[in-house]
Amino acid sequence: MTSRETFRRGLVAAVCAYICWGLLPLYFKALHAVPPLELVGWRVVFTLPLCIAIVMFRGQFPELRAAFSNWRVLGLMVLSALLIGSNWLIYVIAINSGHVLATSLGYYINPLLNVLLGTVFLGERLSRVQWGAVMLAGVGIALLLAGAVETLAVALSLAFTFAFYGYVRKQAPVGAVPGLTIETTVLLLPAIVIVTLAAGAPEGSSLALGGWTTPLIVASGLATAVPLLLFAVAARSLPLSTLGFVQFIAPTISFTLGLTVFGESLDTTRLASFALIWTAIVLYSWDMAKRARAAR
Repeated sequence: MTSRETFRRGLVAAVCAYICWGLLPLYFKALHAVPPLELVGWRVVFTLPLCIAIVMFRGQFPELRAAFSNWRVLGLMVLSALLIGSNWLIYVIAINSGHVLATSLGYYINPLLNVLLGTVFLGERLSRVQWGAVMLAGVGIALLLAGAVETLAVALSLAFTFAFYGYVRKQAPVGAVPGLTIETTVLLLPAIVIVTLAAGAPEGSSLALGGWTTPLIVASGLATAVPLLLFAVAARSLPLSTLGFVQFIAPTISFTLGLTVFGESLDTTRLASFALIWTAIVLYSWDMAKRARAAR
């Protein structure tokens, strides 16, 4: 495969992955009758078998065994499992509570938060333009303290859990799908406890609700694993600068859905916050693109 074909393949995979993630609010809106904690439990239960099947197909069991036999790596994966499980739960609660715009804001903030984590923990250096972008985003976040604290809480919770998840996963030498397999294995026992308790409650298990609910719950494993697999292909095939641009597809779709399908209002405070953060993203992305061209 030529470099052009590899790039095209990676770009298509990245766009498809981020479109899938951007459309997730519609998926969880269709499952609004399922309690968030139970939904996350079923998501873990139905994701693990699919991950194991993909690992078998790709011959990645040696990578799994190596991770499980290394206490440091396993400890990191347990921590990453707790972070991604928390992120999933916060996300589902936010969608069910009508805070789709807040989720999109969280994932707009996330790349800039990753920059700060890289500076603080990995000794990475920022240019003046990048520091300016981070400061603009900080002002945008601070604006929410004036009148949209609930939006701020959801956005920062999602941004911090996902940013620290990314940081922890960066420290663990485990691929995307084997990593998700280990994380869902770690979360499997709590997930089984959750869905068992839900089945014993007066309302019964959501899996028995029938209609579209049952197949959508079962398909939550696909909704989790497929975008991640596409992302793994994209990450191997694309420069980080290109991937950085494409990642904004998901929060942009969620933002559009929040205003249209979910009918959320964009008051002056939140509009100003979004505007500052969008400006910060444009500045940061422009600086990254300029540096990538200089490096080439």
